[in-house]
Amino acid sequence: MKFVISTQELNYLLSKCLNIVSAKPTIPILSNLLIEAINDELIFTATDLTVGIRCFTDAKILEEGSTTLPARKLAQLARELTAVNLEISTNSNETTEIIANSSRFKLNGMSRNEFPALPSLEEAMQITVKQAHLKEMLYRTAFAVSREDSRYVLTGVFLSIADGKATFAGTDGKRLARAFMDVNIDSSFKGTYIIPLKAVEEILKSLLEEGDAVIYLMNDKIAVHANQTIMITKLLSGDYPDIDRVIPQTSEIVVNLHREELMTLLRQISLFTSEQSHSVRFAFAPGEVTISANTMDVGEGKVSMPVNYHGKKLEIAFNPGFFLDILRHSRGETVSLAITDAYNPGVITDDGATTGASASPLFVLMPMRLNEE
Repeated sequence: MKFVISTQELNYLLSKCLNIVSAKPTIPILSNLLIEAINDELIFTATDLTVGIRCFTDAKILEEGSTTLPARKLAQLARELTAVNLEISTNSNETTEIIANSSRFKLNGMSRNEFPALPSLEEAMQITVKQAHLKEMLYRTAFAVSREDSRYVLTGVFLSIADGKATFAGTDGKRLARAFMDVNIDSSFKGTYIIPLKAVEEILKSLLEEGDAVIYLMNDKIAVHANQTIMITKLLSGDYPDIDRVIPQTSEIVVNLHREELMTLLRQISLFTSEQSHSVRFAFAPGEVTISANTMDVGEGKVSMPVNYHGKKLEIAFNPGFFLDILRHSRGETVSLAITDAYNPGVITDDGATTGASASPLFVLMPMRLNEE
């Protein structure tokens, strides 16, 4: 194998693949990248046996072939090189020589025969979507996914397809995010998929604001092809909770809140919460909401902002960090907060238009216990 590639392009390809490579792989070959030079095209492949990535780029191929090289060593070296172009060649002993101007380096690789093959996508159901729409759906929901392995089934984004609509959801049991997107697929097709968070985060990085993406759906795997990159992942197994049961169908009170102002106030007041009781109190009175926190070890903070509330006094407590996450993943100038009482979840809807969505994204936030002041 022998090819010429620009240092900039090599760094770009390596940056896309590196996050997939395990820091502590179960088998040595998984710390390597598969590099293939075929038909004026370079293909870089990385996998951790759950998530895999394949990146394609045009290159000047002098001799076709393939090898695997230690991903992190190659990436560290490439970052330090100042040459504009590199000549890379591999001999029959899997030793790869990298020539950068007058510098020469040799990296010992391993045979591609040991590298696990990525699954075939030939039998998969395919859906073509706008990259911007898919990016929006994943961005709106991935932040709410659980980071705790103890709730394994919640450590991924849930995708449900039915009646020509794709529903995306993420939850950690304390908050929930849900968004819809219309898809061009036979309306009789149905399927549910739990996509691991690691794969979702890598898919998000590979998506742009323009162009199409192809989603490949299989019983135990899902793949996304966009911008000369294919991301493929095994799905999480298990039954995802029925999210519709968590979402209150009716709420007695709906108030509109200015998003930026509320974010500023929540950042201020969260400084007065403790690690043990990370909650702030929302006290609604006619025309105003007062947000406060009071802890023994920090002190007390109280802020207020005008709202379109006209009922009797109502108090509810929320985790300010979770509320801020929701506001950060909203787009509109205002959000609507629907509440019933201090014990039932709050429902937050984004009043900003959502590109390509058939309904506004919806967020559910569980209340916290009101501490008596």
